[in-house]
Amino acid sequence: MRRHLAVPLAALTIAAGGAVFVPTATADPVQAPRTNECGEPLRVVPDSGPGAPHVGPPGMPHLPDIDIKVPYPKIVPVPEPGPKPDNTRFPSPPPPVNPCEDPCPDLTNPAPPAGGSGPLGSLGSTGTGSAGSSFSDSGSASSTGSASSALPFPKLTLRTSPITIPVPVPGGDNFPTTPRPPQAHPPVQADAPVPAPAVPHVSDLSEVSKVTGPGSISRTDKRFQVNATDLGIMWQAAPGKVAVVFGDTFGKGWHPEGANGTDWRSNTLGFSSTPAKDLSKGMAIDSMVQDKRCHAAQVLASRHVDNYEITTIPTSGFALGNRQYMSYMSVKSWGVPGTWTTNYGGIAYSDDGGSVWTKDPWAKWDNIFGMSQFQVSAMVPEGGYVYMFGTPNGRLGTVALARVPQDQLLNKTAYQYWKSGTWTPVTNGFDGTPLFSGPVGELSMRYDADSKTWQAGYLDVATNSIVLREAKSPQGAWSGPATLVSGNQYPSLYGGFLHPWSTGKDLYFTISQWNEYNVYLMHVKLD
Repeated sequence: MRRHLAVPLAALTIAAGGAVFVPTATADPVQAPRTNECGEPLRVVPDSGPGAPHVGPPGMPHLPDIDIKVPYPKIVPVPEPGPKPDNTRFPSPPPPVNPCEDPCPDLTNPAPPAGGSGPLGSLGSTGTGSAGSSFSDSGSASSTGSASSALPFPKLTLRTSPITIPVPVPGGDNFPTTPRPPQAHPPVQADAPVPAPAVPHVSDLSEVSKVTGPGSISRTDKRFQVNATDLGIMWQAAPGKVAVVFGDTFGKGWHPEGANGTDWRSNTLGFSSTPAKDLSKGMAIDSMVQDKRCHAAQVLASRHVDNYEITTIPTSGFALGNRQYMSYMSVKSWGVPGTWTTNYGGIAYSDDGGSVWTKDPWAKWDNIFGMSQFQVSAMVPEGGYVYMFGTPNGRLGTVALARVPQDQLLNKTAYQYWKSGTWTPVTNGFDGTPLFSGPVGELSMRYDADSKTWQAGYLDVATNSIVLREAKSPQGAWSGPATLVSGNQYPSLYGGFLHPWSTGKDLYFTISQWNEYNVYLMHVKLD
């Protein structure tokens, strides 16, 4: 597969909602890191894309630091049913005319807090992202040994690390106000898979633009205090408008690698109006849902209590009429890299264009014994149904499928589940015939109306790459996987969310990297 960088080989003009960026051209990424017009580097860690320079003295091995955690129990009272979400909103102004202007220097320029520690701690460059974080430590003591300045020695750090023991207590006023939907009785319907198409032929991989963080074409760190985030899940929110939702987000105090720092928000939401014909120049974030000046709001509430609900992560989104929908997972606790435990997978909705969101109290799929499907779901409306593709918590499962009539989307009892050639009202939470083999992480689904083809993008954990499969019906049969981008090219990558304005020949998608902990727009040709 031929690959190239879209940006550093020549000067390229990128329109960012009226702001124009011209990335600095360089023939040798070792000598000159890529920057935007404002002189800001596109990456905050050594460039890890194609053509990345060698890091460190030649011939000198790099020894990783040794981090030893000393656990101790910490009892945390958790009020139930809990407080109502804070839906304070602040208008999101248009992009500045001068792309290098900082609209809020009083908020974004002060030096970050010493140490930069926050509610989440980095787990290293293992590509866990919003799907893998842990509480940071409350204290540390470190030492670095060196017998000679020419000999490297690892840094040894001892950290106290709390093990949260949540204790529910009465309190709060966040009671469900939506009545339970009536019991539905969907039929059992036989169906048949369609023969699998050929494996997609992928070529001409390019990194189009940095979407978030320092050096991004929209300068989200300066405009929205989004210094670090991941995922970048996209759907068409309205004609000419794409919603882009992100996972765990951090402002000042973030430092590489991974999810850490201050100003932690479990999720943030932006909007892009970059036309499909201009995606080759980059995807700009025109606005974000804000709760105050130059600050992106957390749109889905989270308790932020480890071993109870550490965070709430979006998994897909779509629009039906004037209502926006978002599937999400309530994460109980992060585990070792690539694993986590959910409480449930659920559906939220917004009736004001995506500003204020409501978690439906009944559209939830509980995680029974940690084995339930539809904990990490991707939902797509098509042909009068909404199809729900789901995996268990973590990145070690396979993909199951369910569907529901669009007018009964929030009625869990109206769903039919694909099992052994039939659509059936399965009720136990972890039945279902796998669509294709796993392990599958960060699933993204779309239906391409022009080619009448279903597309599935996801992190293939076994090959450490983002791959693409195709089918002519949602239940399959599905093609074999084609590699879109490899972890050898972009270390610690994950995600792989498909842009809704892709075509059968041009596929745009976002990736995240744990070391950078930000989002990039990518492009490949499909033949």
